[in-house]
Amino acid sequence: MVADWLVLGEPPDDEEERAGAAFAGPTGQLLGNMLRALGLSRQGGAAQTAAQRAYLTNVVKCRPAVLRVPQPQELRACQPYLSREIALVRPKVILAMGRFAVQLLLGEHGAMAGQPLGKLRGTVYRYQGIPVVVTYHPAYLLRQPADKAKAWEDLCLVAECLEKSRR
Repeated sequence: MVADWLVLGEPPDDEEERAGAAFAGPTGQLLGNMLRALGLSRQGGAAQTAAQRAYLTNVVKCRPAVLRVPQPQELRACQPYLSREIALVRPKVILAMGRFAVQLLLGEHGAMAGQPLGKLRGTVYRYQGIPVVVTYHPAYLLRQPADKAKAWEDLCLVAECLEKSRR
């Protein structure tokens, strides 16, 4: 599926693992509402253009057997799969949601990848030549609803990047 937006999230949680899809459950509902507010669909029906679709995926393709954060070598092991997904989807912009997505995509920027998300927001980075915007993961936003406005600003920044690329 070709889509202008690629949304990259954290490793799958229990709900995503059961559903076999990124951003399932309440986090998916929140993200779906945010995308719909911008005229996007996470489903990507055949009648939609790439500009109307958002492709959602996780930074790693499976959950570690024991509930823990993925190790750097696990992130690196899944990176070829993500690179292939990106090549197939051909996004015009990537929305990195959460610290693991940021670590993977901004790893080539050195120590910057380890900065808190709040310090990385509001700037457009690049991954394989594709603009990357950093924001909070919906699971975080459900715990910290006051930061939803900041995440909305980030989604609007993605929309601005796309608008500039069309000119």
